[in-house]
Amino acid sequence: MSTLSELMLAQGLSTEADAEWLHLLAADGQLLADLAFADIVLWVPTAAGSFVAVAHSRPSSAATLFYRDFVGQEIKPEWRDQVRQAFEEVRIVDTSAPDWYEETPTRVRAVPVLRRLSPSGAETTTAPIAVLTRHSNLSEARTPSRQELTFNQCADDLFGMIASGDFPDLGAPTLPRRGAPRASDGLIRLDVDGMVTFASPNALSAFNRIGFAGELEGESLAEVATGLLSGKLTVDESLPLVVTGRAPWRTDIEARGVTVTLRAIPLRHRGDRVGAIVLIRDVTESRHQEQELITKDATIREIHHRVKNNLQTVASLLRIQSRRTHNDVAREALTQAMRRVAAIAVVHDTLSEGLSQNVDFDDVFDRVLLLVAEVASSHNTTVRPQKTGSFGTLPSEYATPLALALTELVTNAVEHGLAGRTDGEVTISAKRKSDTLSVRVRDNGGGLPEGKVGSGLGTQIVRTLIQGELGGTIDWHTLEGEGTEVTIEVPLLYLTQRT
Repeated sequence: MSTLSELMLAQGLSTEADAEWLHLLAADGQLLADLAFADIVLWVPTAAGSFVAVAHSRPSSAATLFYRDFVGQEIKPEWRDQVRQAFEEVRIVDTSAPDWYEETPTRVRAVPVLRRLSPSGAETTTAPIAVLTRHSNLSEARTPSRQELTFNQCADDLFGMIASGDFPDLGAPTLPRRGAPRASDGLIRLDVDGMVTFASPNALSAFNRIGFAGELEGESLAEVATGLLSGKLTVDESLPLVVTGRAPWRTDIEARGVTVTLRAIPLRHRGDRVGAIVLIRDVTESRHQEQELITKDATIREIHHRVKNNLQTVASLLRIQSRRTHNDVAREALTQAMRRVAAIAVVHDTLSEGLSQNVDFDDVFDRVLLLVAEVASSHNTTVRPQKTGSFGTLPSEYATPLALALTELVTNAVEHGLAGRTDGEVTISAKRKSDTLSVRVRDNGGGLPEGKVGSGLGTQIVRTLIQGELGGTIDWHTLEGEGTEVTIEVPLLYLTQRT
């Protein structure tokens, strides 16, 4: 299914600013549908003089009329004239008689959508950028409750604001949708002075859980919130504006171990504020989960930091031991072990710096090359390592074995391929595709003797890491003229499965 922006821009009559406005409106489509107890559809004009649907929201408070999504479809003939009238006359148009859809009586309201040109100014587009339709199911008609009447009145107020360019509000900050309160979670209606004129049962229950024992209706929501937070050392500075309905923001109230989130939607008529809707939701469990995640992330970072420190300690001990060893073979073995431990420590050092278990492997490898420079200096060789291409971001499951394997290969190129030379070049080329990572390590040294691959510990380690842990392939071959080239292919199956 095409996105809202793609559908709009495909018609050739909308701008990116129009698309952004409708994105904001569509984000509140569920709220409008729940308040109106009806299906909400957004239509944009086409070059052929018709309209195409770009968004469709179904109510959770009532049965939907449409079991198939309208997005991407051209408007049905029975609604076209009404929608065109609302679009051309820039006014809300209601059906004069029940409209029938698949033997179900419905009532349709068409609302022109005007876009405000700036957050602070009152100017709007001269013509609508879209039309919103509300489709109400009349077959379930019954005497509405007070809550339904209030919800419908709130919906009508928002429809009027949509037609005048007052909703959505450009002054509202972009906030995560997770945990956002919905109409069914709890709704409070305020008058222009911030007094509660209606509080749904769920809204009252939420305030009861944080310590308010009375009735909300007739009370000042600001005074109620102030009483609940008395004695608190820190209070969100946006709270006064939210509980008075003066700003389209969200905030949290925490008391008695319970956290509720509030979202204010100021109601305006011809630009003047006439009241507000305040949505409320108990998000205690969500906040606990978020805090647990933050704690776990911090714990994981601390673990990586400690692992890095421990590995560096081990590497230092190996370095000290190698310097005190008089046997050349033992000294070389300890030095190699020290270098391998240090390479693993680099990965954990990178992991300890952020929340993610993924690492920028290009940064890791640049730090690994510093270890190689140390090896070269001990052999009185000047090495010019060159890296081309990009490894990209890799999870720790890939980063640790790959860093260790490449350390072995580059070090082997310095110690053996360039042995006896005062200088040389080692080139590492990385090529990242969607499903594979290819790496070539090439030196301009003497090449492999008779094309044979070494059988030492380093070679065994590389084979185990690349073939065993990463499920990849590795190939050694002598270049024509001079030098050795090692080619590695690593399938990124883990990344594909995780995404």
